[in-house]
Amino acid sequence: MSDWRFLASPRWAGYLALVIVFAIACSALGTWQLNRRAEALAEVARIDANYDADPVPVAEALPELDGFDIDQRWQVVALEGEYLHDEEVVVRNRPYEGSTGFEVLTPLRLEDGTVFMVDRGWVAQGSDGRPAEVPAAPDGEVSVTARLKAGEQRIAGRTSSGSELATIDLDELADRVGEPAYTGAYGILVQTGADAGEPPLALARPVRDEGPHLSYALQWFVFALLAFVALGWFANQERKTLAMDAAERPGTGTRTPQRPAPAEPKRPTRPPRSRSDADVEDEILDRR
Repeated sequence: MSDWRFLASPRWAGYLALVIVFAIACSALGTWQLNRRAEALAEVARIDANYDADPVPVAEALPELDGFDIDQRWQVVALEGEYLHDEEVVVRNRPYEGSTGFEVLTPLRLEDGTVFMVDRGWVAQGSDGRPAEVPAAPDGEVSVTARLKAGEQRIAGRTSSGSELATIDLDELADRVGEPAYTGAYGILVQTGADAGEPPLALARPVRDEGPHLSYALQWFVFALLAFVALGWFANQERKTLAMDAAERPGTGTRTPQRPAPAEPKRPTRPPRSRSDADVEDEILDRR
């Protein structure tokens, strides 16, 4: 355990704090992606339940003029009334298959005297920046079906110009008409038969796609986990480095003991040789 005492230093406490903050941020982003996926799945469920369903009377679907529930998006409603041609407006900067144009909104006065806003479709933008020719809505009493969609909020700095609106602001449209009108939702006209290919063009079917949110969420959670794995790896590397430094320092008690050098073998000694008479005579002669 003593090998890991360096983890209690302020430096490593700072590293741990940074990793925790990073992991929290990654987890928050992963949770956000999961929430977006849940919203996408809910939208797919609404498309499946409402888009091709049988129409119901608008008064039954929207008993209150300002009422609308998100789960009613794309619900098909039946409408009977008369178009108010003089109150028709267009909404600018609306995309359609890679082009920018206008959506045509024509109020429809229902049999009970209330007004419902009908989005009749998309028209291209002319060379002068104005909408191309907009075919007039049918005269007299009509029976149509439309898919409900919530109104849009007003965008700061983007104002209306005559009959051109910046957004589908139902409150502004109701003020223009000056009659009791539905302000919780409007309807996208359901076009069938030969009218489907004529302008205003029918708006595209919404895409049934949950998106890549699940894979993005998993990636963020993996990043959070890898941050701790990386911290552990660097800590282990530093532990090994400190252990090697300690082993190389003398007097630490951890130095590897050196083996003594092997002693050289002793040469055998010869026993002394006994002296002969000749040796004694030579010694006497040497002394003279």
